[in-house]
Amino acid sequence: MLSAVAIADKLGDIMIRNIFLALAGSGAVCSLPLYAQTTDLEEAAIVFGSREEIADISLSPSGNKLAYVSPVGNSTEAIYVVNLVASAEPVPITKYEEKTGQITSCDWATEERLVCTVFVTAKSGGMLLGFTRVLAVGDDGKEAKMLTERTSFRALGLKQDGGDVLSLDLDGDTNKILMTSQWVKESTIGTRLANDREGLGVDKIDVVTGRRTKVENPDADAIGYVADGSGEVRLKIRQPDTSSGYAADRLLFYFRLQGSNRWELLSRVNTDSQTYDGLYPVAIDSTQNIAYAFAQKDGHEALYTIPLEENGEPSLMMAREDADIDRLIRIGRDRRVVGASYATEKREIAYLDPELKALSQQLHQALPGQPLVNIIGASADESKLMIVAASDTDPGMTYLYDKATHQLEPLLPLRRFMDGREMGKMTPVSFPAGDGTMIPGYLTLPPNSDGKDLPAIVLPHGGPSARDEWGFDWLVQFFTARGYAVLQPNYRGSSGYGSEWFGKNGFQAWETAIGDVNDAGRWLVKEGIANREKLAVVGWSYGGYAALQSQVLDPELYKAVVAIAPVTDLEQLRSESMRYVSGKLVDAFIGSGDHVRTGSPARNAEKFQSPVLLVHGDLDQNVDIAQSRVMKNKLENAGKRVEFLEFENVTHSLGETEVRIAMLKKVDDFLASNLAQ
Repeated sequence: MLSAVAIADKLGDIMIRNIFLALAGSGAVCSLPLYAQTTDLEEAAIVFGSREEIADISLSPSGNKLAYVSPVGNSTEAIYVVNLVASAEPVPITKYEEKTGQITSCDWATEERLVCTVFVTAKSGGMLLGFTRVLAVGDDGKEAKMLTERTSFRALGLKQDGGDVLSLDLDGDTNKILMTSQWVKESTIGTRLANDREGLGVDKIDVVTGRRTKVENPDADAIGYVADGSGEVRLKIRQPDTSSGYAADRLLFYFRLQGSNRWELLSRVNTDSQTYDGLYPVAIDSTQNIAYAFAQKDGHEALYTIPLEENGEPSLMMAREDADIDRLIRIGRDRRVVGASYATEKREIAYLDPELKALSQQLHQALPGQPLVNIIGASADESKLMIVAASDTDPGMTYLYDKATHQLEPLLPLRRFMDGREMGKMTPVSFPAGDGTMIPGYLTLPPNSDGKDLPAIVLPHGGPSARDEWGFDWLVQFFTARGYAVLQPNYRGSSGYGSEWFGKNGFQAWETAIGDVNDAGRWLVKEGIANREKLAVVGWSYGGYAALQSQVLDPELYKAVVAIAPVTDLEQLRSESMRYVSGKLVDAFIGSGDHVRTGSPARNAEKFQSPVLLVHGDLDQNVDIAQSRVMKNKLENAGKRVEFLEFENVTHSLGETEVRIAMLKKVDDFLASNLAQ
């Protein structure tokens, strides 16, 4: 039997064998679903369950080439390269066929070489572990090189972290990138050459030869580094471990003066698994010698700048009274900060660059349907920009904008197989909770519906530290295509609305969050949108927890419950989390008290009245499948109606096309058979 370390070492061999299988000359690979001669349900499940065609996309330094990752069939992915100058067809150069993993990104390191990251989920020692590996390959699919160092047979631990690319362009260093590197201690038995260091460091790596040069020594407490635009490491993030081996509840951010080797403390941040307080630096601007950082201001997340100098005082850059500033907008190969983003009824971008601001506004007005416009890439000189435009009824199109000619050229749709389909429009709404608080959300009605007396679904989001936003949602559109009205409530406990709205979080204050979810269903009925006897609740992850827990508060409200990858027992979640280094953080997020019992659906199964469908994959790192298995057993022992759809070798996202199709068909059948006819 292979040891855990040997498994990790073998993982690299599997990847290098399976990822880079040359396809040059094999012809285009069709990834479009075929659904001729199918029923309406089968067609809808195939169309909306199929993975989007563009999983990741990147523009070369010259702006003359395009690389993108696209699914092929059920679980395989291929990397395609397009010569934009020659107006050539996409050429598949490599593919990845490992069922339990996926290519997560591919970037151009040079005009001829790509750097790609693969994520794989593996079982080791009874635990589900995630592994990343970084590889380089030519734009013809040849000369593949593993950039993640292989694990020695003497290693005393697992190398899960394959490295993060910090910089694609290093001043004066051709073919070199900057990348983090995880060091693992080795056994010293029988050798004097074993490595005795551990932690995260930084290497300079040649993407052609694979040769590496150490830039930063490994730090056992480091969890990340940030480089500036010139490729100099300027920021280090440390998370000191407690004596028990669990990650501590604080982060320490250190900076360096330009040209200095000495680290100086910049800020301290307290954190649990989903929230934080303090100045949280995320990016460096070397031209201004500042760090961009997020922090709380008057109960909302705001954006600050901090001078990278001794005793530098933070300055407020952007804040709102009605929403959290929660994202940086960055473009180009040096990830230049050009703005920040926040969501009110729709997501908006506040550009710092006047030229980009004007361009974004012009494109928003000019493109059909006035979609949201995002600049997602740029050539090295930023003369060419890659743009994605999408809306609630449009899955999205990628464009290339040439500043010199002012031409906007459509490139690739994100979901070509949905072209021509009429979608349901997503409308921002608000409804009153039981205590009078107005709860924001989004209502999507079936196309051409009068919006009255419909079968309806309340669809709470996951997280709980998340929120729903206006935009395309494949699950929502599947339900509206099947005739359901869908309401997505941003219940109290959602993020994006400030610390007061988030409260104690959706577990510790479950009664408030789930009360809002139930009030969403009552509002649909009161407004005449939903037929009372055809009202269901469906959720994924925390949303699945909310769907189940809604029965504990009001077992008669929803006539059918669907919970996908749900948390069902908070104490069990705590116990499962303690197997990982983040266990203490999850423990703090769950908290202690009677809410752990009353807020666990599996411990209140006797209260359920409506039929339940559980859906889960057995490679779920986010929520262990044991949560659904326990819920099923508890409901059966209480004499309740429950069905369980379990998928083998499938992760939290149910990311395979065949799996999603099967899931959608099962959910549709379950709802149709359990809602009153």
